[in-house]
Amino acid sequence: MTEATTAREPAVAARIDEARRLADSGRILDAEQAFLAILRDAPRETDALNFVAICAHERGRFAQALALLERARGVRDDDPVTLTNLGVTNLALGRLDQAIEALRAALRIAPDLHVAKLRLAEVLERAGRSNDALPLYFGAIFGAQGSGQWLSDATTAPGLRPLVLHAMRTVAQGRRRLFASLLTPLREKHGATALARIEKALAIYLTELPANYPDPAQRPKFLYVPDLPTKRFYEPELFPWYAELEAETATIRDEMRKVLAEDSGFEPFLGHFDDKQLEGHLENRAGPPVWNAFFFFRHGKRYDENHARCPRTSAALERVPLCHVREHSPEVCYSVLTAGSHILPHHGVTNSRLVTHLPLIVPDDCALVVAGESRGWDEGHCFTFDDTFEHEAWNRSGKTRVVVLMDVWNPYLTDVERDALTMLIPAIGDFNHAAGLD
Repeated sequence: MTEATTAREPAVAARIDEARRLADSGRILDAEQAFLAILRDAPRETDALNFVAICAHERGRFAQALALLERARGVRDDDPVTLTNLGVTNLALGRLDQAIEALRAALRIAPDLHVAKLRLAEVLERAGRSNDALPLYFGAIFGAQGSGQWLSDATTAPGLRPLVLHAMRTVAQGRRRLFASLLTPLREKHGATALARIEKALAIYLTELPANYPDPAQRPKFLYVPDLPTKRFYEPELFPWYAELEAETATIRDEMRKVLAEDSGFEPFLGHFDDKQLEGHLENRAGPPVWNAFFFFRHGKRYDENHARCPRTSAALERVPLCHVREHSPEVCYSVLTAGSHILPHHGVTNSRLVTHLPLIVPDDCALVVAGESRGWDEGHCFTFDDTFEHEAWNRSGKTRVVVLMDVWNPYLTDVERDALTMLIPAIGDFNHAAGLD
């Protein structure tokens, strides 16, 4: 259980501070007496109500603790700490529905309250809802460890240690069981060998195996499929559809110029960042950096209006074997980099898909650098690269650069492996969403 905080009179604040000092020094009984004295003079003091309730809970006096916490909620019904303590006490009393209600209310107010998420998972598991508990355990651990908590006994409150260890074991076993089960039908149909690389990719994602990247410049941010050929740029002959797409360059460029002139339908490629966030991705010494996109697909979602505005481009894209994974890919757009803008070094998410560019407008002094290997764009000629290698791009000219950017499958993946990833990646995304990690 945890303690609440609320605004108070200076004299009461001083007494609260003194009671806390007693508690912090291990003098719990003295602290409890100090808080009880505060309540005699300030019966609506929520910190005192919570502390005394915690003491009652620790003695097994759950009904007394519940009454104190209901008093605290009556004073302030939007305090997530009081609501969390109510959840824990209701659980101790076997009042699972009330515990779930209180903990969900705490998380609506404070979504990053890791203890509330951990306790809600505990209640759901107790209620026989293990599938619902699993992502919450994961979200609680992931969030807490990201803020430096629950990494060791020293960073975990003693009262939470058994539950945190249980959550870690549950997450390790549960995620493995959940994601591996998705591959069972393909494994039964095609055999284990056909899925060997995907099984290893899953083990690496779950931190059961080290990635052992063959090139230190390659660092996928999400999913690494091992044992694929390691290349920065890929040979054109691996993509027999290049020729048909390149033949449409002039038409695609004309449609792009039209929407560029209309200056509508474009949005930041990176999403809507404030200036401080933008500094980590883009720079332009001459003015605001701009990397805009006219999307045909974004995170796998089709932008129907943009397809309708550029029908010839849309038709050409329909013939490209894009990497379709629900809510993840493809990204397909007119990618616009304005004069002087520099996309700073970064890594992509997975080597299971690659990035192809069809250059449309390329001024002088523009380049893409992938792990130290520089390449300029040649209008009307596609190339494909693995963006999980550190890469950057710049436009040092005084004009705008535009390419068609599109996600395509890594050509070295088999059809079975693509089917497996098409199931596995959205399942991981759904799980992370349920854990509150997006």
